[in-house]
Amino acid sequence: MERVALGANACWFKSGDPAFKPYRLAPELNSFSGRPRILVVHRTRPEDRPLLVVQAEGNPSKLDAFGPMMNEAVGSRIARDVTRWAGGSKGC
Repeated sequence: MERVALGANACWFKSGDPAFKPYRLAPELNSFSGRPRILVVHRTRPEDRPLLVVQAEGNPSKLDAFGPMMNEAVGSRIARDVTRWAGGSKGC
């Protein structure tokens, strides 16, 4: 999950990607539930319900991405990026 969070932060947010400009990253990697996750929330309303949740569960870890953003045009890109970063790639 740390690789995914680093990739998302670098490629989606710090790069100034217009698809993610209205949002911000809220990582929750230290989870006592055994499901570390990263959240994407509204930039100006971070207390609202997350628009994207990427979480890992189990051993070996199984990644799952869900939320309203997965039903938008950017959803397929999110799925590809998460899979690529989880596999060890560091590039955008």
